[in-house]
Amino acid sequence: METNRPVGPVSGTEVPRYAGPATFARLPRTDQVGKADLAVIGAPFDSGVSYRPGARFGPSHIRQSSRLLRPYNPALDRSPFGVVQVADAGDMVINPFDITEAVGQIQEQAGALTGAGTRLVTLGGDHTVALPLLRDLHRHHGELAVLHFDAHLDTWDTYFGAPVTHGTPFRRASEEGLLDPEGCLHVGIRGSVYAKEDLTDDARLGFQQLTSRQFAHERLDTLIEVMLRRLGDRPVYVSVDIDVLDPAHAPGTGTPEAGGLTSRELLELLRALDGRNVVGADVVEVAPAYDHAELTGVAAAHVTYELLTVMAGGGHVSDTTPAR
Repeated sequence: METNRPVGPVSGTEVPRYAGPATFARLPRTDQVGKADLAVIGAPFDSGVSYRPGARFGPSHIRQSSRLLRPYNPALDRSPFGVVQVADAGDMVINPFDITEAVGQIQEQAGALTGAGTRLVTLGGDHTVALPLLRDLHRHHGELAVLHFDAHLDTWDTYFGAPVTHGTPFRRASEEGLLDPEGCLHVGIRGSVYAKEDLTDDARLGFQQLTSRQFAHERLDTLIEVMLRRLGDRPVYVSVDIDVLDPAHAPGTGTPEAGGLTSRELLELLRALDGRNVVGADVVEVAPAYDHAELTGVAAAHVTYELLTVMAGGGHVSDTTPAR
């Protein structure tokens, strides 16, 4: 057996998919491989939510919903788990009672992996977790282009005087100079806001928008071109709030809004990032208590899989070494 090939998922032809390890896509754990090039890590934290709680259970739900994922991705003609070593790093340990301490813990634990050269796809958790992840990546890459899929802007100032919540991460990140104001983009924005000034504030912070309404009236290929022009060749951080999807596709979330994207549209947008410099990503706001038949979990698992495929890059490798 070759020892220099990546260790892949447990084969579904050897262990039934409803059994076996409870890792993402049944991948090996980081302690089972020498070094992971890409890692999926959970951030089970939802103390920053403003409406329905429960996203702290998102990482385990997404992992459970990922059991049907297979090694080869036909859409991008790539076997991501065979191109680079991908592993599951488990869950971060996060204080559920103190947001300030929790944010520091997330940055520290993410930094322990990114500092060793591992790129992360983080499973939330609520959207608060994006701020410490951006702080960590800024140390390595400088200003980042944030590609933010969401029904909401998440550039509000405070909630009840709290400056760091799931509705404020990108305002704080912009104010701290973490973002490239010429490269940031919201996708899927819709629904009501508090005032028109929310939109002008958002633009001042460096964001442009592709609204959900545009997907009803314009061709998807045209919107993809707009997205890619905005990102350019900058280092990109992709942040996916699962409520960017219509509640028909993702009911299990804390702040649902009608009129969202379909899962097919979202996956095509993510695949269009192939070849871009995606340095990190998160998939957040999955709240399984409100899910039905794993609709939201399956959508989030496939979003994560497409992100891993894009981040794996490189040529097509068709086979992997099964995990032991």
